[in-house]
Amino acid sequence: MRRLFPSVGLAAAASIVALVTCTGCSPTVIPPSAPPVPVPAPAPAPAPAPVADLPTGDWRDWALTPGTWDYRRDERGSVALYGQPGGDAELTIRCDRAAGRVYLSRRGTAGAGGLPLTIRTSSMLQPMTALPTGGEPDYLAVALDPRDPVLDAMGFSRGRFIVETATMRPLVIPAWAEVLRVAEDCRL
Repeated sequence: MRRLFPSVGLAAAASIVALVTCTGCSPTVIPPSAPPVPVPAPAPAPAPAPVADLPTGDWRDWALTPGTWDYRRDERGSVALYGQPGGDAELTIRCDRAAGRVYLSRRGTAGAGGLPLTIRTSSMLQPMTALPTGGEPDYLAVALDPRDPVLDAMGFSRGRFIVETATMRPLVIPAWAEVLRVAEDCRL
């Protein structure tokens, strides 16, 4: 038997034959995979809208929120309301004797998770979380123990106390006797 490639071994000859027979074959082209579609990052939660025209300087010099205090007794206990006569109260402090709680409410709205609220007096700064009351008009409320020191601090503050939130104009409330009257009604 005559060899085609006498100097090449049998395995090498088989490889050469395979290459020669495949030279007419077209190579298999693997299409490139589609680039991954970029997934947009979730948008960050919007920051609370800044309150326009905030007072500046020392808070003890800020003008009082227009209004006056009104104290009432009712079947639930007592309530002190601060606001313009004939309008909705800007701030309400209620003694609910059956619940044994004092509720501090300010007019405004917030999401279901509530809104940080801060009480600023001449003797303390008290952060809290106010929750929507679900009533009409919209109010945010904080439930306090009748002996909570912030109630005394509000009543004895030098001339005024502040109710602050990030998304609403601060309430500058005169420190009149109504705050302590409501607290005392619940302490009995």
